[in-house]
Amino acid sequence: MSATTRTTTLPLAGAYDLREVALMGFGHRDESAFDGVMRLAFCTDALDSQVGVEVRQHDGALALTVHGEGDLDAIARQAARVVSSDHDGDAWASVCAADPVLARVHAAAPGFRPSNFYSPYEAAVWAVLSARRARRQGIALRRRLSEQHGRVFTLAGRPEPALPLPEQLLALEEFPGLPADRIPRLHAIARAALDGQLDVRRLAGMTPAEAMLDVQRLPGIGPFYSALIVIRACGLTDVLSTQEDHTRAAVQALYDLDHAPDDAELERIAEAWRPFRTWAAVSLRAIGSRLLDQPAA
Repeated sequence: MSATTRTTTLPLAGAYDLREVALMGFGHRDESAFDGVMRLAFCTDALDSQVGVEVRQHDGALALTVHGEGDLDAIARQAARVVSSDHDGDAWASVCAADPVLARVHAAAPGFRPSNFYSPYEAAVWAVLSARRARRQGIALRRRLSEQHGRVFTLAGRPEPALPLPEQLLALEEFPGLPADRIPRLHAIARAALDGQLDVRRLAGMTPAEAMLDVQRLPGIGPFYSALIVIRACGLTDVLSTQEDHTRAAVQALYDLDHAPDDAELERIAEAWRPFRTWAAVSLRAIGSRLLDQPAA
């Protein structure tokens, strides 16, 4: 545990359930149980340090215990983006109430909000590590890489490793289980991060389409991963990705369609989800599956 330990809080607006966020299962996160603490370990947006953050929910706020160095306010903003506490849950509830399908999904988990990548840098690294391998293999590979070349924090009694900083990644010449052709891709991501190309403010300042094309200049990053990097690392709430087949399948099942919607139909249905099209798509996939699993009354 770092000698530097500080605390701060994040206010919440609207319904929020940290358990739902922690157990969502996204990217490298695959928790099967929740003990009241969501453990985050990441490279700061400034890419000048790694930190560990314990997140707990108390009344109308999230309490953060931050281990490590760096600007506390900036770390808190980054954590808020990761756990989607930086938006108005009441506004989200109003959007859900206006759509019968979303209303059912929201009623099943009123406090659900998406869990996001820590940063565009970390999302791009995940894209390289997880490409063409089972998700669990990607999770294990990321953890080993972080343990051996990043920094490990003890968060509420458990070790949680943070990814290597870009400078540390550039020093990597080989790693067991990682194909040799992935090393140059990781180095390209590290250099892009150090050059500011993956800065969250830079990407969020573009249109989503421009930002996705921009990150596709990185080797190994195609349309699917570029959408993940831009939408789910910048914490955007109102971008509809047509790259995600699971969203299309969820819409077909929950909206009782006899066909898979094409892009135009998906976009038409999603108009009712503004300004939370991202949240709606994630909720339909993550929570809608529970409704589909329920036996008929």
